[in-house]
Amino acid sequence: MTATDPALIGLAQGWCALSWLHDRIEAHIERALQSRHDLSVREYSLLDVLSRQHDGEGGHLQMKQVADAVVLSQSATTRLVTRLEDRGLLERYLCPTDRRGIYTNVTPAGLRLVEEARPTNDAALREALGEAAANPALVPLVDAVESLHVPASTRLRWRLPNLV
Repeated sequence: MTATDPALIGLAQGWCALSWLHDRIEAHIERALQSRHDLSVREYSLLDVLSRQHDGEGGHLQMKQVADAVVLSQSATTRLVTRLEDRGLLERYLCPTDRRGIYTNVTPAGLRLVEEARPTNDAALREALGEAAANPALVPLVDAVESLHVPASTRLRWRLPNLV
């Protein structure tokens, strides 16, 4: 393939459209969460992922799993956790069976905030997708996003935030 290959050009254009759509959706959600709940998209995503933990085998996430779930580096995740911990929304604790493992848990205040923010996140996502669907070039991407219904069991295995 060369730089003028139509398949390569189409692939690059598709990637640019997907990236543009992601950025627009994220910016729309960011504005809504910041204005109504004083949360960034990353903060909300982290609280959302951690709020879905459960007690028992495989129910708690180590910091590396948290980083993977919110698509951040481990150092960025640590800084994010620290900010939310300083606000009283998260707490860290040592794994009872492996003293090297550090887990993160949402506090009651964090659970209340994420529950209050979830409808805002969901509505902003729907609004952003609706606006994007007005652009005929983005309709296939919007349709693809709207058709994704990831089962809860898969979300837990992949540690994906519940965005749809």
